[in-house]
Amino acid sequence: MNKAIGASGPVRALGAMSGTSLDGVDAAVVVTDGHRIIEFGESGYRPYTVEERSILRAGLGRWSGPEVTLAGDVIDVAHFEALKGFDGIDIVGFHGQTLAHEPRGRGTLQVGDGAALAEGLGRPVVWDFRTDDVKMGGEGAPLAPFFHFACAKWMGTTAPVCFLNLGGVANITYVDPSFERPETPGALLAFDTGPANAPVNDLVQARLGLEMDEGGRIASTGTVEEGALELFLAEPYFARMPPKSLDRNDFSEMIGLVGELDDADAAATLTAMIAAGVAQGMEHCPTAPERVLVTGGGRHNPVLMQMLSVSLDCPVVPVEEAGLDGDMLEAQAFAHLAVRVARGLPTSCPGTTGVRAAVGGGIVSRPER
Repeated sequence: MNKAIGASGPVRALGAMSGTSLDGVDAAVVVTDGHRIIEFGESGYRPYTVEERSILRAGLGRWSGPEVTLAGDVIDVAHFEALKGFDGIDIVGFHGQTLAHEPRGRGTLQVGDGAALAEGLGRPVVWDFRTDDVKMGGEGAPLAPFFHFACAKWMGTTAPVCFLNLGGVANITYVDPSFERPETPGALLAFDTGPANAPVNDLVQARLGLEMDEGGRIASTGTVEEGALELFLAEPYFARMPPKSLDRNDFSEMIGLVGELDDADAAATLTAMIAAGVAQGMEHCPTAPERVLVTGGGRHNPVLMQMLSVSLDCPVVPVEEAGLDGDMLEAQAFAHLAVRVARGLPTSCPGTTGVRAAVGGGIVSRPER
C-alpha cells in the first residue's frame, strides 16, 4: 500500500467521473479516512469537445472494436487534463466511461487505462470499480450509495433520507443513518429507477441539434401524452424488485413512443416518464424518507423538479440545501471509494447492487517512478 495512504487516518483523495450524459469530466477532492468525510476540497471540470462527444457516443453499447479504442483514448486524455492540476493528492479514484452495462449477460465495460493514468499523474489510481461486483452476482451499479451513507453522517441527519441522482440514468439511494456502517443490512437500499436525462438529450440532439433541454424550456411549453406514459410504465423493468440497474440505452425505445409528437410535447412526455419512474421506485423504500435530495444535471430542470414534487409524498430539494455540491457528488464518491478500496473496505453490498456479500471492487495501480 502507498505509504501516504497508510492503514488509517484521513488522506486527500481525488475522484473523477464521466457520466452517461457525456458532458465532460468532473473532478473533486475529498479528505476522508474511507469511513468519515472530514472535508470537501477543491473541484474542477473539463468539458468534452463536440468531436470527443461524438466519439464517445459512437462507442456506446459496444464491447470491442475501433469505436471502443477511440473512446478509451478520449477518456484517457480528458481525465489526465482534468486531474493533472490538483496538488497534494494521495490517491485518485478513476471511474472511466461506461460504454456497455449488461450485468446479467456480458458484464460491464468502463474504458480508461488506470495504470497509464497512475504513471502520468505520479499517484496511485484506483479503477475498474464495478467488475468484481458483477462477478459476484451484483448489478455493478449504483456505486455511490456507500458515499451517500457517509454524506448522511456528515450532514448529521438522524432520519432516513433519499439521494436521487438524475444523470443520464436515474438512481436512488435510501439511507438509514441510524446504522453505524453502510454494509449493515437495512442501512442502504439503492437501484436505478429508470432513464433520466439521456433520452431527453438524445431527442433534442436528434431533432434540434441541441445538447440538452436547458432549464426545461422546451418541455415547459408541451403537454404530456398520457398514452405514451402508460406504455412506458408497462415496461417489465418496473415490476422487478431492487436492487437493479440499467444501461444508458436500455430505454432507447422511449424516443419511439414520442415519435409522432411535436418537439415540446415529446420533451414534456419524456420528462414525465423520468418522474414517473422515480415515483414507482420510491414505493420500494422501507419507510418514507424525510426528504429527497436531488443531484445530477436533472436538478437544474424546473419542469422535472416540479413533476417530482407533485409525484412524491416528501420534500424534493437540490442537494445544495444539505450543504453538498450536486455537480461534483459522483466525482467525490469515487474519491471516497478509492480510499475504501485501498484500505480493504467494501464498496457495495446486497442492498445496493444485489451482490451476494459485501465486496470491495477495484484495481489499485501505482506509478513505477
